[in-house]
This record gives sequence, C-alpha cells and structure tokens, in this order.
Amino acid sequence: MNEPDVLFEDDDILVVNKPPGLAVHEDGRTEERTLTDWVRAQYPHVVGVGEEMTLQNGKVIDRPGIVHRLDRNTSGVLLLAKNQTTFLFLKEQFKNREIKKLYHAFVWGEIREPHGTIDKPIGRSRKDFRLWSAGPSAGGRLREAVTRWTLLMSKNGFSYLALEPKTGRTHQIRVHLKAIGHPVVGDTRYAPEKGTALSFERLALHAHMISFIHPNGDRMEIEAPLPQDFKNALALFEGKDV
Repeated sequence: MNEPDVLFEDDDILVVNKPPGLAVHEDGRTEERTLTDWVRAQYPHVVGVGEEMTLQNGKVIDRPGIVHRLDRNTSGVLLLAKNQTTFLFLKEQFKNREIKKLYHAFVWGEIREPHGTIDKPIGRSRKDFRLWSAGPSAGGRLREAVTRWTLLMSKNGFSYLALEPKTGRTHQIRVHLKAIGHPVVGDTRYAPEKGTALSFERLALHAHMISFIHPNGDRMEIEAPLPQDFKNALALFEGKDV
C-alpha cells in the first residue's frame, strides 16, 4: 500500500500525510490494507488508544490513535494521538470546534465571488440512504453544517478553492459543494454524471492544513504539501505541459 509520510511526531502526537486511495480504517467489506494497519505495524504501543467503532455489518474494530478521519480518496494531513490522555484532549478540541482544518479542492464551474459561506444543514438523502444531502432531498435528522470557502483561481470551466469546514459532518465539503452547483472534480459518489478532469484519477480534495493545541499548550499548525496530481492540475490551469 502507499505509505503515509510523517509530518510531525513527538511522544504525544503523530501527524501524517495520507496518500489518496488509502482508507483510514477497514469498512467490513474489503480486505485492503488501511492506515490503521500501518499504525499497528509502526507504532504497536498505540494499539488500544482511542475508541472502538461498530461497522454496519456489526463488527467492532479498534482505531488506534484515530481522532478524526479522511475519505479514502482524499489526501492530506491527518492527526493521531499516541496515548489516551492526548486522544481525549484532542477529542475535546474537536467537540468544541477549536481545531481548524483547511482543504484545497478543484470544482466544476467558474465561481466569480472571492469568498463565501455555505450554511446548509445536512441529512440523509431521501433518494439514496447511502448518501448525504444539504438540499430539499435531505431527510431524517438534519444537523447544522457550515463551510467557508475562498476562491484561489477560476478559469476554463473550473475553480480552485480553499475550504474551511466549521463543523465536521460526514462528507460535508463534498455535499456542500454539490448543493451550490459546484461539485468536486472526480466525485463519483455525489456527481457521477460529471466524470473527472484536469488529469485527476480520484477525488480532487486535499486536506492541506490542520491547526490544534498541543497538550503542552502550544498552538500548532501543520501543512501537508500538495500531491503531484494537484500540481499537475495547477499546471494545466496555467496552460503548461504536465
């Protein structure tokens, strides 16, 4: 499997750059290796840190050190705890919305406004219970969801955005961008009719930065460099050969 790169590490914290295509933990349906398999192999003392999770098939799994997650085809920065005290400390920050995350994404359509906020509650899709929705098709329990975005570049039928989710709903960025008519390039789940573009072979979403308070009290900000497919897409934006 593609190995994550370590961006920062000390006795309490591990921050990695997750490559696209690597699931954070098993889903009960496939046998592919996951980031948690890598953690168990590289950091066996972290096994048991965190909380168990029950999959849809009823299987209970451990997720060593996992405080939050990224979708399988989303690349970028992922924060892990190396002991239970740190896990609970970071979990409280997520609960209180004290952790800041910044994503980069290529989306369909040329956005003209320099920035904006998407404030649309998210619920299960009435059309497909496996999906989430932030529009009229949303049903069940609706939960507050807010995403701020900044336009970085817009041309040739696409836009390049920086996005800051203020809440942490499942698939929030993807669902919000679909709701405003600018789905993420390569999002086969929420915009299957669009296909892909800009040489991407996966979801064009990258977790670029995370900012949090370390257990020692320091505010930390860690960035994951842009992966090669993002660099290629930017070159195409600028009319360069890749």
